Amino acid sequence: MSLQTKQVIALVDEDFEDLELWGPVMRLREEGANVILTGKEKGKTYYGKYGVPAEAEANFSDINPQDFDGILVPGGWAPDKLRRFDEVIHMVQHLEENKKIIGQICHAGWVLVSANILEGRQVTSTPGIKDDMKNAGAIWSDEEVVVDGNIVSSRRPPDIPAYCKELVKAFINN
Repeated sequence: MSLQTKQVIALVDEDFEDLELWGPVMRLREEGANVILTGKEKGKTYYGKYGVPAEAEANFSDINPQDFDGILVPGGWAPDKLRRFDEVIHMVQHLEENKKIIGQICHAGWVLVSANILEGRQVTSTPGIKDDMKNAGAIWSDEEVVVDGNIVSSRRPPDIPAYCKELVKAFINN
């Protein structure tokens, strides 16, 4: 229970990658973190690509990023929707400015691209958005997990064990 004092935002929207949301959420909760599922509409149930539900415990406007130690952005098709919300971009930018943990996996890199926080940062993602990441100024690598300061990034579901291990370490050390 090494993360009992940590407060974490976990973003949700339709078609999130089921494992990329729930794997890290469960791992951080297992360590004692308070992870708040956050979507556009509090109380709404969002469904992952494979049908796993996630009920939003808060909506974007309920969240004051100053109260949080980090954010999880899952992959799937949800990031393409999430990056269109000013509140989401503000959350990510605020957490970056304050060097709080930003966890992103697979297509979640799109949210960081839209938040304009990748210039000169070492990251990974699904190879499908490698060009987007590089065009945003990132230094992209094809590795299971990359940690650059407060940003912990990963490629896809098989990388979740390594991703979660580094997320826990990052939250402990932040």
